[in-house]
Amino acid sequence: MAGLRLQKRIAADILKVGVNRVWIDPEKINEVKNVITKAEIRKLIEKGTIKALPEKVRKRKVRKRRKGPGRRKGPTVRGKEEWIKTVRPLRRLIKELRDSGKITRSQYRKLFLLIKGGMFRSRTHLRLYLKQKGILKGE
Repeated sequence: MAGLRLQKRIAADILKVGVNRVWIDPEKINEVKNVITKAEIRKLIEKGTIKALPEKVRKRKVRKRRKGPGRRKGPTVRGKEEWIKTVRPLRRLIKELRDSGKITRSQYRKLFLLIKGGMFRSRTHLRLYLKQKGILKGE
């Protein structure tokens, strides 16, 4: 299809499709080669010499490919911010307990490391742990 680049581009503009979707009848290539104006190309489109090919439909299998973890860029939920939201209140709680004398310094240090290790989901979970271990009583 050499020498049809201009015609294809103009036809693509008229048909509002990409250049690759423009189809030219192979039997009438010589007729199309001589055409250089938009009006002439419109006439050829009306005749059916030039058409827009249908969009290629992606197969179901192909649609699902390349979605693995190695392909994904950026977090769905920002992990660091989630971590900060859980850890800071927990650390604040054990600091208050230490300052009020409800836990010792050594217990504080152990709890701090457990929090750092991600053992507790929330303040409530931490309190439950402290009650079960007998560290906190009555609260």
